[in-house]
This record gives sequence, structure tokens and C-alpha cells, in this order.
Amino acid sequence: QVQLVESGGGLVQPGGSLRLSCAVSGRIIRINTMAWYRQAPGKQRDLVATISSYGSTVYTDSVRGRFTISRDNAKIAVYLQMNSLKPEDTAVYYCNVKGLTGDYWGQGTQVTVSS
Repeated sequence: QVQLVESGGGLVQPGGSLRLSCAVSGRIIRINTMAWYRQAPGKQRDLVATISSYGSTVYTDSVRGRFTISRDNAKIAVYLQMNSLKPEDTAVYYCNVKGLTGDYWGQGTQVTVSS
């Protein structure tokens, strides 16, 4: 059974930093893209960043230059380094893994940016 477990969320002041981690357990055949999404209260779930199996990255405009996505293929994990956090970054953050046989999601981790 495949499980994705996020960690690293919490409460941080504006301008602060957090590092999210997502560990994958179980077997996923041919992992391709790994990604982070977020969902603010009352809004849809939106893509934050993706990283391909070759390490190519894509960011949504609002986080480019502040967030960095990375992955460790040996540990089967994906990370999101978030710097210069803003109140509008407040959301539940979800990791996502796309493999040959499916699309997998974590349970989410809350990030709150507030003074």
C-alpha cells in the first residue's frame, strides 16, 4: 500500500521560512513527476511546484524565487523549501506523486503565516 506522509508545516511569521518534506512508502512503479499543491480555505487546490524525474522544475508565479522544490530519488522523497513567506501562502500543502499506475496524494500539512 502506497503512503505519502508530509511533515514540516506549522506557524511562522511573515518573512520566515519552512521546509516541507514528503516521504513515500510502498511501491510506485516508475515515478515520474513529484509535486506540491496547496489549498487555502474556501479555494480550490492549486499547483505550487513540480519536479520531473530529470530534475526539471516548474513553479507557479506567486512562489517563484521564494520556494524551491527538490527530490531524493534514493529515499523516494520530495521537499519544498519555502522562504520569505507571506500571509497569502497560508494553506494546507499536499504532496503528489505521479507513477505509471496512478496518482498519489498525501494527507496534507498546514502552513500558517501570521504575525
